[in-house]
Amino acid sequence: MKSLLMGTMMAALALLAAPAQAVLNVFATVPEWGALAEALGGDAVKVYVATNALQDPHHVEAKPSLIARARNADLVVATGAELEIGWLPLVLQQAGNPKLRPGQPGFFEAASFVALRDKPTRLDRAEGDVHPAGDPHIQTDPRNIARVATALAARLAEVDPANADGYRARYQAFDARWRAAIARWEQQAAPLKGVPIVVQHKAFTYLIAWLGLREVATLEPKPGVEPTTASLSEVLALLQRDPAKMVLRAAYQGDRASQWIAERAKVVPVVLPFTVGGDDRATDLYGLFDDTIARLQKGAQ
Repeated sequence: MKSLLMGTMMAALALLAAPAQAVLNVFATVPEWGALAEALGGDAVKVYVATNALQDPHHVEAKPSLIARARNADLVVATGAELEIGWLPLVLQQAGNPKLRPGQPGFFEAASFVALRDKPTRLDRAEGDVHPAGDPHIQTDPRNIARVATALAARLAEVDPANADGYRARYQAFDARWRAAIARWEQQAAPLKGVPIVVQHKAFTYLIAWLGLREVATLEPKPGVEPTTASLSEVLALLQRDPAKMVLRAAYQGDRASQWIAERAKVVPVVLPFTVGGDDRATDLYGLFDDTIARLQKGAQ
C-alpha cells in the first residue's frame, strides 16, 4: 500500500514538474480573424489583434508596439489582397521574425481562400484606392468566413502539431454551428432581397451579393476619396430617379456624407458594425451578423 501511494505521489510530482505546453502566439491584423483564431484555437492560442473595429484597416501606423508583437508571434493571420499593404509589410520587416515571412507556414492570408469580387480592369491610382487582386472586405459574407475557417484550422494544426487534434475538434464544432447560423441569417434576411441601397464606401460588396441587395449608388466618387458637395449632389440627382431605402456605412467611417444624403434623399442612414467590436452587440462573429441583419431589417422597414 505504501509503495502504491509513493508511486502515485511521484507521478503527480512529475506532472507538476513538467513544463507547461506553450501556447501559440497569433498576430491577427483585424478583429474578424482574431475572433476566428480564438474560436478555433481555444486555450491553445494567445491572440493579439493589431487593429480595432473603429480603425480604417487600410490606414494603420506601423507602431513599435505592433513590431514587438510580430517579433514574438508564431502565426500572422491577415486578410491579404493588399488590405494591409500600407503597414503590415513594414511591421514584418522590422520584426525580423522568419516564421512570418510570406510563403512560410506562419504567414496566413485569408483572401487566398476566397473568390474575390470586383477585380479592376484597369490599374490606375487616379481611380482611388484600387485593390489589384479584388475587394478585400471578404468578412461581410459569413460563407467566406466558413471557407477561411477550414483553411485556418488546417494551418493551426500544421504550425502547432502537438495540438492538432484539438484544432480539428474545435473546427468541426464551429463549422456545424456556423453553418446553422448562416441558414438562420439567410431566412431572416430573405425580405431584404432586391432592396435598393446606397453605400458610402465600397466595403459591402460581399454582403450585398450574399443577401441580394441592390446597390444604386456609392457616395465616394472613387474608392477612398472623400465625397464633395458636388459629387453628393450628383448622387442625389440619381436617387431622385432611382430611389433607395438605406445608405450604409461602416462603424469606423465618419457620417458627414451619409447624413447629407440621408436628409436630402429621405433614406435611412444605417451604421453596420463591419467587424467584431463594431458596436455593443457585435462582440463575436455570431453577434456581428446577428446585429448586421437586425440593422438592415430595421432600415428597410
